[in-house]
Amino acid sequence: MDTWYVDGKFLSENEVVVSAKDLVILRGFGVFDFLRTYHRKPFYLNEHVDRFFNSADVIGLSIPMTKKEVADIVLETMAKNPHLDEANIRFVFTGGESPDNTLPVDNAGKLMVMVSHKHNCPAEWYTDGVKVITVNRKREFPTAKSVDYIGAIQAQRQARKEGAIEAVYVDEKNRVLEATTCNFFGVKNGKLITTGEGILPGITRMALLDILPGKIDIEIRDIDKSELAGLDEAFITASNKEIVPVVRIDDLVIGDGKVGNVTKQVRAWFDAYTDEYGRK
Repeated sequence: MDTWYVDGKFLSENEVVVSAKDLVILRGFGVFDFLRTYHRKPFYLNEHVDRFFNSADVIGLSIPMTKKEVADIVLETMAKNPHLDEANIRFVFTGGESPDNTLPVDNAGKLMVMVSHKHNCPAEWYTDGVKVITVNRKREFPTAKSVDYIGAIQAQRQARKEGAIEAVYVDEKNRVLEATTCNFFGVKNGKLITTGEGILPGITRMALLDILPGKIDIEIRDIDKSELAGLDEAFITASNKEIVPVVRIDDLVIGDGKVGNVTKQVRAWFDAYTDEYGRK
């Protein structure tokens, strides 16, 4: 049984209780972040905590703690779960109870840190590539990782019906933005292309932008949907998926329909980087 942190206490996961009056339940008002470990070390923990606080600022939720306090609690929670070889870590700050059940009250929210065994994605995603679809949608607060996932769930359901693992948002200007839980990269003539605005700043994406300069050219700009047909390769990135090759978008076959060499090399660089990061 995993041990979680909830509002100042460490509890067995089956002992955790959240008030039915909390705005995270009544109104879907709260923020969260998600990361994984490498050699039990939380990957880019400070960057995840920074994004967590930024998400709260964007939606107007006050977290009465410091970033260091949150990061320390994450590390302490990991220390209380020595049975986990590698872990997924999710931390949430709820909206808290409200007198009118609508408007949040300062300092009413609760911090929760949940850890669990890290589950691996299917191996064939990486060897054979995956299909994604496009949907005409964008998130209302793209820079905030809020608990409101209604749009994402609807898009994911549509993706599953069409035999895809993800749905990529396309906005009213026909710009390719991001997937429901991932960032998107295209490859054209050996260069990486990724959207720079109107997206959640993914941490895996951030890591690639840290480690790839000098190894490969990267262009951060708007991507028009019409460009997808001309891509040589594509991939999506996320903490729980790392780098997943995309070989089909809707009815389009990307490149030759196989995992491309650039994607393979980027994944190799990322694997080496995360292994070293975890061992430090």
